[in-house]
Amino acid sequence: MDQGELMNCMRCGFCLPACPTYIESGYQEEHSPRGRLALMKAVTDGEIEPDEDVERSLDMCLGCRACEPVCPAGVNYGHLLEEARDTIQQNKKHSAPVKAARNLAFKQLFPHENRMQTLTGLLGFYQRSGIQSLFHKTRLNKLLPDNLATMEKVLPNVPRKKEMKNRPSFVEAESRAVKRVAFFSGCLMDTMFMETNDATIKLLKLAGCEIVIPDSQACCGALHGHSGEKAGAAELAKRNIEAFEETGADYIITNAGGCGAFLVEYDHLLKDDPEWADRAKQFTDKIKDITSILVELDFHRTHTLALSEQIVTYQDSCHLRNVMKTADAPRKLLQAMDNIDFREMEKADSCCGSAGIYNIVESEMSMKILDTKMKHTKATQAATIVTANPGCLLQMKLGIEREGLSESVRAVHIVDLLLEAVEV
Repeated sequence: MDQGELMNCMRCGFCLPACPTYIESGYQEEHSPRGRLALMKAVTDGEIEPDEDVERSLDMCLGCRACEPVCPAGVNYGHLLEEARDTIQQNKKHSAPVKAARNLAFKQLFPHENRMQTLTGLLGFYQRSGIQSLFHKTRLNKLLPDNLATMEKVLPNVPRKKEMKNRPSFVEAESRAVKRVAFFSGCLMDTMFMETNDATIKLLKLAGCEIVIPDSQACCGALHGHSGEKAGAAELAKRNIEAFEETGADYIITNAGGCGAFLVEYDHLLKDDPEWADRAKQFTDKIKDITSILVELDFHRTHTLALSEQIVTYQDSCHLRNVMKTADAPRKLLQAMDNIDFREMEKADSCCGSAGIYNIVESEMSMKILDTKMKHTKATQAATIVTANPGCLLQMKLGIEREGLSESVRAVHIVDLLLEAVEV
């Protein structure tokens, strides 16, 4: 652990009102950033052991990093959290089933694009073959925990494996190219959310970008980094840096806040590796969210954006806002659309409770956070909830279903809405 960084925390408490788990736990100190930092320091100083209570406190953290923008001392809480989780996991003796599950996810699945395609392809077969319909008709879905049953219902329609494999590696600009960009297509984004990736490519093309999509790119490594698998995350980072180095791109574009936030911190991840530190810095300097490049290229001024009359609100992706510092660009694009009434929801910058797989492994806390989020959402009377991250998108769809609003409210990724607005 970085002792100097731990010492930067002044215990002032500015982070407390920004922390969803602190609030939803009934203001328990161990579920606040300040409390977790105190536990990390106590373990580092040898005052306490990294026991189950310490691990439980860290596991309960969403990793939303809302504490960082409000911290007057500038504590890099996210970095410390990942270091602490990595230290615990590398020194913990897992049971055989847990060890096997972690090995399957972190070593056998996410680092391998073809295996991700196979797995999501099976999901697509389940959806198209009639098995899903039968699953619901026989009410077998009722055997699942409530949030998983609802999540299964709101999953996007997955393309066929053949479609996942037939992906472009280069796309020319619509007219004269003003920028050369490389697109980080992601693992889940280019399988389960492939339509959103296609929409992203179309928007970049319309904006005057020629687009390179490296075939050798890999998973961003966020799931590894947030789950105490730092070595695995570092290996994926090196694969991605190498894949994008030869593209000659002005920018590397992402359309998933969670992925982008991890990509933009490869320089921190590899800072102690002399062979990769400078290369990582050059890589991170080029990372830009799709909304930022569109605003930079005046897409909202050079293209007519129009929708049918509706109220629209925006839910920030925590990592896009708190790590990539991108909050204004999505709003500028939405506010440029004709016929919409854009309404800012209360606490749009607070976490929705998705946080990767948090809504599965910490379901109770996740649903408490989501219920609060839906109260603020309903207060806007919005018919369309927009976000910029796949996990947030699914979580908001989950919230819509839980509130019984599926007939009148939808959740959509911002690039899908932008393409809809261009093509209307």
